[in-house]
Amino acid sequence: MAQTLDTIRNYPGMEEGMITTALDGAVAVIRENLPVFTEKFQSSNSFGGFYEPTENVEWTTGFWTGSIWLAYEHTGDEAFKQAADIQVESFLERIEKKIDVNHHDMGFLYSLSCVAAYKLTGNEHAKKAALLAADHLAERYREKGNFLQAWGNPGEPKEYRLIIDCLLNLPILYWATEVTGDESYAQKAENHIKTAMKCILRPNNSTYHTHFFDVETGEPTYGVTHQGNRNGSAWARGQAWGVYGIALSYRYLKNPEYVDLFCRVTDYFIEHLPEDLVPYWDFDFDTGSTEPRDSSASAIAVCGILEMAKYLDQEKAGRYLTAADRMLRALVDRCANTDITKSNGLLLHGTYARDSKENTCTNRGVDECNTWGDYFYMEALTRLSQDWKLYW
Repeated sequence: MAQTLDTIRNYPGMEEGMITTALDGAVAVIRENLPVFTEKFQSSNSFGGFYEPTENVEWTTGFWTGSIWLAYEHTGDEAFKQAADIQVESFLERIEKKIDVNHHDMGFLYSLSCVAAYKLTGNEHAKKAALLAADHLAERYREKGNFLQAWGNPGEPKEYRLIIDCLLNLPILYWATEVTGDESYAQKAENHIKTAMKCILRPNNSTYHTHFFDVETGEPTYGVTHQGNRNGSAWARGQAWGVYGIALSYRYLKNPEYVDLFCRVTDYFIEHLPEDLVPYWDFDFDTGSTEPRDSSASAIAVCGILEMAKYLDQEKAGRYLTAADRMLRALVDRCANTDITKSNGLLLHGTYARDSKENTCTNRGVDECNTWGDYFYMEALTRLSQDWKLYW
């Protein structure tokens, strides 16, 4: 273990003017990208530092639209709103035609694009798209097991599992209940996190990436990784999904049990940061390793801490906010892109997927930018620059 809540205080924090400078720099990159990425979307990860244009497919396109909305909030420039509105229409078409949506990632796709649009501008097409997405996600709820099935056809035995990432998809269900008055959305979300916390959190406070259930009885069976280094290791981004996901469900449910769960998962994340505070892609690796980093994991965790600190007592909140401050400073110093000629992304040194002997993925976006890292980096800066109203 490289860090604690006490030792991390010794690192430099954000200084006066840094947040505004970093946000201005991020907005400049987003503005530069608009001509290419308005009718098209950014690829999930960069290639040699540069995103490529893609159709509205995969689970990641909402992060780019969310970044555009954050740029709009920071500047008030209608050019950003116009670009984001064009993308909202694409998201409506995607959910109406069910284009590449046979999975649980409706929150990642629609909270940051369409819920954001509705909250910021009252866009009714955005509201319609987001509610259709919430309906689609709710259909993945499995009564046997009380969880939202992540991948594959609903009920498919070989994919009868949840994954920790889904905690970030739950807010669209909570939001749908708020908008429609239909409690079934929020009930499914609450049941899911209760199930997840019972099986995905290990005794040492690390987390499984995925957990299977018996298709006949609904009983949890075993946990495995998909993108971590080992079935028994802690995939850094998965741990970060736990940090932010628990905070977001606490925001809606105010279940006091989630305070303790948040602290346990977050402490594990902080305790396994290397000396420079930029996590490796899996917490099997520590200072001195030649394995790649995943800067996005830290950006996600910072956002989770900034959210949960609102609800903690003053002393505890202060300690976590200090940790978040030091983690964000490390991202600004070591990972923020400051040269548009070398990358059209915001946050360098991310890892989409890293192949290992025990996981089931191939190398993808290793030591590159990724769209969610860019988004959460910008969200963290936005949270510290204003009293930000969440898109989640």
